[in-house]
Amino acid sequence: MYSFQQASPTVRRPQPDERTFQRVSVNLPGRLMLPNHDEYECTAIDMSPGDVFFACHARPRAGERIIAYVDHLGRIEGSVTRSTEDGFVIAVNATERKREKLAAQLTWIANKHELGLPEDRQHDRLTPRNTRTELALDDGRHYPCRIIDLSLSGAAVDIDVRPAIGTPVQLGNMRGRVVRHFQEGVAIEFSSVQSKEALTEFL
Repeated sequence: MYSFQQASPTVRRPQPDERTFQRVSVNLPGRLMLPNHDEYECTAIDMSPGDVFFACHARPRAGERIIAYVDHLGRIEGSVTRSTEDGFVIAVNATERKREKLAAQLTWIANKHELGLPEDRQHDRLTPRNTRTELALDDGRHYPCRIIDLSLSGAAVDIDVRPAIGTPVQLGNMRGRVVRHFQEGVAIEFSSVQSKEALTEFL
């Protein structure tokens, strides 16, 4: 299981001129915009909460500001720190809260094969804007949690407790059951496929 506090085969060790964060191999497509408003298709090849390596035909100069929209991660902003033959690296400009969210998303991507998610789901992941909510158990207990990953059929949440697999739970207004445990929390399968409108409180 991967976390940002330990080494993992999925992580390329930072070079001396790179930031202290470890990068995760992500291979996520997206689009980016240069300061002159030219747009290019790109692929985030590897990434940490502090920097991203993009494979792209664009060749921005060091220090130029980049705005990218990456599948499953949303908007990423930063400044170019160095270029390579096939792309460039940006230092991510983000608040501490945004970095925490990126760390959770990247941890999810790094662990998804071990968890069996999201491939087990038949619906695309959605990027929640409102990640803070509560997980309710049938006995009336409520636990604060943070949504890492969301789809029409399930969710993964960062939570301190680990209800037993099969435990009925309610996430916001959606009922489901716990189907997996992982390092940061639990994966939930909803009792029925939700409409996108039902997820509006999170999106």
